[in-house]
Amino acid sequence: QRPGRPRGPLTAPKVCKAVGHLLPENAILIDEAITSGLMLGVMTAGCPRHDLITLTGGAIGQGLPNAVGAAIACPNRPVIALIGDGTAMYTLQALWSMARENLHVVSVIFNNASYSVLNVELERVGAEQAGPKAKSQLDLKGPVLNFAQLAQGMGVHAVRASTAEDFCQALEYALAHPGPHLIEALVPESLAGPKRKVLPWLLRALPSLPPQVARALKRKIAP
Repeated sequence: QRPGRPRGPLTAPKVCKAVGHLLPENAILIDEAITSGLMLGVMTAGCPRHDLITLTGGAIGQGLPNAVGAAIACPNRPVIALIGDGTAMYTLQALWSMARENLHVVSVIFNNASYSVLNVELERVGAEQAGPKAKSQLDLKGPVLNFAQLAQGMGVHAVRASTAEDFCQALEYALAHPGPHLIEALVPESLAGPKRKVLPWLLRALPSLPPQVARALKRKIAP
Protein backbone atom coordinates (compact mmCIF):
# COMPACT_ATOMS: atom_id res chain seq x y z
CA GLN A 1 0.00 0.00 0.00
CA ARG A 2 1.03 3.62 -0.41
CA PRO A 3 2.75 5.46 2.43
CA GLY A 4 0.82 8.11 4.31
CA ARG A 5 1.09 11.84 3.72
CA PRO A 6 4.28 13.19 5.36
CA ARG A 7 4.23 16.08 7.80
CA GLY A 8 6.66 18.43 9.50
CA PRO A 9 10.10 19.75 8.51
CA LEU A 10 11.15 18.49 5.11
CA THR A 11 13.76 15.73 4.77
CA ALA A 12 14.83 13.62 1.81
CA PRO A 13 12.92 10.52 3.07
CA LYS A 14 9.78 12.66 3.45
CA VAL A 15 10.12 13.80 -0.16
CA CYS A 16 10.30 10.16 -1.23
CA LYS A 17 7.29 9.43 0.99
CA ALA A 18 5.32 12.26 -0.63
CA VAL A 19 6.16 10.92 -4.09
CA GLY A 20 4.95 7.47 -3.00
CA HIS A 21 1.78 9.01 -1.60
CA LEU A 22 0.93 11.02 -4.71
CA LEU A 23 2.54 9.24 -7.70
CA PRO A 24 -0.10 8.93 -10.45
CA GLU A 25 -0.72 5.80 -12.46
CA ASN A 26 1.39 5.33 -15.60
CA ALA A 27 3.92 7.95 -14.52
CA ILE A 28 7.57 7.92 -15.55
CA LEU A 29 9.87 8.34 -12.57
CA ILE A 30 13.44 9.53 -13.16
CA ASP A 31 15.74 8.78 -10.22
CA GLU A 32 18.98 10.74 -10.01
CA ALA A 33 18.49 11.76 -6.40
CA ILE A 34 21.73 9.94 -5.44
CA THR A 35 22.03 9.93 -1.60
CA SER A 36 18.69 11.73 -1.15
CA GLY A 37 16.80 8.92 -2.90
CA LEU A 38 17.79 6.03 -0.64
CA MET A 39 14.17 5.56 0.49
CA LEU A 40 12.55 5.95 -2.93
CA GLY A 41 12.25 2.24 -3.68
CA VAL A 42 10.49 1.28 -0.48
CA MET A 43 8.24 4.37 -0.62
CA THR A 44 7.03 3.68 -4.18
CA ALA A 45 6.74 -0.11 -3.96
CA GLY A 46 2.98 0.12 -3.38
CA CYS A 47 2.28 2.76 -6.04
CA PRO A 48 0.27 2.20 -9.22
CA ARG A 49 2.25 0.80 -12.16
CA HIS A 50 4.90 3.19 -13.43
CA ASP A 51 8.26 3.18 -15.21
CA LEU A 52 11.53 3.89 -13.41
CA ILE A 53 14.62 5.27 -15.16
CA THR A 54 17.81 5.28 -13.11
CA LEU A 55 21.50 5.98 -13.55
CA THR A 56 23.31 3.62 -15.91
CA GLY A 57 26.78 4.00 -14.41
CA GLY A 58 28.97 6.01 -12.09
CA ALA A 59 28.64 9.37 -13.87
CA ILE A 60 25.99 11.90 -12.93
CA GLY A 61 24.08 14.55 -14.87
CA GLN A 62 21.72 12.51 -17.04
CA GLY A 63 18.55 12.89 -14.94
CA LEU A 64 17.15 16.15 -16.33
CA PRO A 65 17.94 15.20 -19.98
CA ASN A 66 16.31 11.81 -19.33
CA ALA A 67 13.19 13.64 -18.21
CA VAL A 68 13.16 15.68 -21.44
CA GLY A 69 13.48 12.52 -23.51
CA ALA A 70 10.79 10.67 -21.57
CA ALA A 71 8.32 13.55 -21.88
CA ILE A 72 8.89 13.87 -25.63
CA ALA A 73 8.58 10.12 -26.15
CA CYS A 74 5.42 9.83 -24.00
CA PRO A 75 3.65 13.22 -24.07
CA ASN A 76 0.50 11.85 -22.40
CA ARG A 77 2.29 10.52 -19.34
CA PRO A 78 3.41 12.58 -16.31
CA VAL A 79 7.16 12.65 -15.72
CA ILE A 80 8.66 13.22 -12.28
CA ALA A 81 12.42 13.68 -12.02
CA LEU A 82 14.13 13.45 -8.64
CA ILE A 83 17.50 15.17 -8.95
CA GLY A 84 20.34 16.00 -6.55
CA ASP A 85 21.57 19.58 -6.46
CA GLY A 86 25.09 18.63 -7.49
CA THR A 87 23.96 16.55 -10.45
CA ALA A 88 21.45 19.21 -11.51
CA MET A 89 24.30 21.64 -12.14
CA TYR A 90 25.74 19.39 -14.84
CA THR A 91 22.77 19.76 -17.21
CA LEU A 92 20.59 22.54 -15.80
CA GLN A 93 19.94 23.86 -19.32
CA ALA A 94 17.50 20.96 -19.75
CA LEU A 95 14.99 23.12 -17.86
CA TRP A 96 15.03 25.60 -20.74
CA SER A 97 14.28 22.76 -23.15
CA MET A 98 11.33 21.72 -20.98
CA ALA A 99 9.94 25.25 -21.13
CA ARG A 100 10.59 25.60 -24.86
CA GLU A 101 8.75 22.34 -25.64
CA ASN A 102 6.12 22.87 -22.90
CA LEU A 103 6.79 19.41 -21.45
CA HIS A 104 4.82 18.12 -18.47
CA VAL A 105 7.84 17.39 -16.28
CA VAL A 106 7.96 17.89 -12.53
CA SER A 107 11.60 18.32 -11.54
CA VAL A 108 12.30 17.87 -7.83
CA ILE A 109 15.71 19.23 -6.84
CA PHE A 110 17.05 18.11 -3.46
CA ASN A 111 19.00 21.12 -2.22
CA ASN A 112 21.26 20.00 0.64
CA ALA A 113 24.06 22.36 -0.45
CA SER A 114 26.53 19.51 -0.86
CA TYR A 115 27.98 17.02 -3.30
CA SER A 116 27.06 14.47 -0.67
CA VAL A 117 27.92 11.36 -2.68
CA LEU A 118 31.42 12.73 -3.35
CA ASN A 119 31.93 13.26 0.37
CA VAL A 120 31.08 9.58 0.82
CA GLU A 121 33.64 8.66 -1.83
CA LEU A 122 36.24 10.86 -0.11
CA GLU A 123 35.75 8.82 3.05
CA ARG A 124 35.86 5.55 1.09
CA VAL A 125 39.34 6.26 -0.28
CA GLY A 126 40.58 6.90 3.26
CA ALA A 127 41.09 10.66 2.97
CA GLU A 128 40.16 11.19 6.61
CA GLN A 129 42.50 14.14 7.09
CA ALA A 130 41.27 16.13 4.09
CA GLY A 131 41.83 19.82 4.73
CA PRO A 132 39.35 22.66 4.36
CA LYS A 133 40.44 23.42 0.79
CA ALA A 134 39.72 19.86 -0.36
CA LYS A 135 36.42 19.71 1.51
CA SER A 136 35.33 23.04 0.04
CA GLN A 137 35.42 21.46 -3.43
CA LEU A 138 32.64 19.09 -2.38
CA ASP A 139 30.06 21.49 -1.00
CA LEU A 140 27.68 23.94 -2.66
CA LYS A 141 27.54 26.49 0.15
CA GLY A 142 29.52 29.32 -1.35
CA PRO A 143 27.09 30.61 -2.51
CA VAL A 144 24.08 28.37 -1.82
CA LEU A 145 22.15 27.82 -5.05
CA ASN A 146 18.55 28.96 -5.54
CA PHE A 147 17.14 26.49 -8.06
CA ALA A 148 13.67 28.03 -7.99
CA GLN A 149 15.05 31.34 -9.26
CA LEU A 150 17.26 29.59 -11.81
CA ALA A 151 14.26 27.67 -13.14
CA GLN A 152 12.09 30.77 -13.31
CA GLY A 153 14.83 32.47 -15.32
CA MET A 154 14.45 29.70 -17.91
CA GLY A 155 10.66 29.89 -18.06
CA VAL A 156 9.81 27.05 -15.68
CA HIS A 157 7.23 27.50 -12.92
CA ALA A 158 9.12 26.89 -9.66
CA VAL A 159 8.66 27.00 -5.89
CA ARG A 160 10.74 26.23 -2.81
CA ALA A 161 9.55 23.90 -0.04
CA SER A 162 10.97 23.48 3.45
CA THR A 163 8.05 21.55 5.02
CA ALA A 164 6.38 18.33 4.00
CA GLU A 165 3.04 20.12 3.81
CA ASP A 166 4.39 22.71 1.35
CA PHE A 167 6.05 20.01 -0.72
CA CYS A 168 2.89 17.91 -1.01
CA GLN A 169 0.86 20.97 -1.99
CA ALA A 170 3.44 21.92 -4.63
CA LEU A 171 3.56 18.38 -6.05
CA GLU A 172 -0.23 18.18 -6.26
CA TYR A 173 -0.34 21.50 -8.09
CA ALA A 174 2.42 20.50 -10.51
CA LEU A 175 0.79 17.18 -11.35
CA ALA A 176 -2.57 18.88 -11.98
CA HIS A 177 -1.25 21.61 -14.29
CA PRO A 178 0.39 20.72 -17.63
CA GLY A 179 3.78 22.15 -18.49
CA PRO A 180 7.13 22.16 -16.71
CA HIS A 181 7.41 22.66 -12.95
CA LEU A 182 10.29 22.63 -10.50
CA ILE A 183 10.06 22.03 -6.76
CA GLU A 184 13.18 22.87 -4.80
CA ALA A 185 13.23 20.68 -1.69
CA LEU A 186 15.34 22.29 1.03
CA VAL A 187 16.60 19.28 2.99
CA PRO A 188 19.51 18.30 5.23
CA GLU A 189 22.02 15.75 3.97
CA SER A 190 20.79 12.16 4.25
CA LEU A 191 24.31 10.84 4.79
CA ALA A 192 26.22 13.08 7.20
CA GLY A 193 28.11 12.82 10.46
CA PRO A 194 28.24 9.29 11.94
CA LYS A 195 26.24 7.80 9.04
CA ARG A 196 28.84 8.97 6.53
CA LYS A 197 31.66 7.68 8.75
CA VAL A 198 30.11 4.22 9.08
CA LEU A 199 28.98 3.77 5.47
CA PRO A 200 32.47 3.30 3.88
CA TRP A 201 33.32 0.69 6.52
CA LEU A 202 30.08 -1.17 5.81
CA LEU A 203 30.64 -1.11 2.05
CA ARG A 204 34.16 -2.48 2.45
CA ALA A 205 32.93 -5.20 4.82
CA LEU A 206 30.01 -6.45 2.69
CA PRO A 207 32.01 -8.86 0.45
CA SER A 208 33.41 -10.70 3.48
CA LEU A 209 30.08 -11.08 5.29
CA PRO A 210 27.72 -14.06 5.00
CA PRO A 211 25.30 -13.44 2.08
CA GLN A 212 22.22 -13.22 4.30
CA VAL A 213 23.87 -10.65 6.58
CA ALA A 214 25.12 -8.65 3.58
CA ARG A 215 21.63 -8.59 2.04
CA ALA A 216 20.09 -7.46 5.33
CA LEU A 217 22.61 -4.63 5.66
CA LYS A 218 22.02 -3.53 2.06
CA ARG A 219 18.26 -3.38 2.71
CA LYS A 220 18.91 -1.35 5.85
CA ILE A 221 21.16 1.13 4.03
CA ALA A 222 18.98 1.50 0.92
CA PRO A 223 15.58 -0.20 1.27
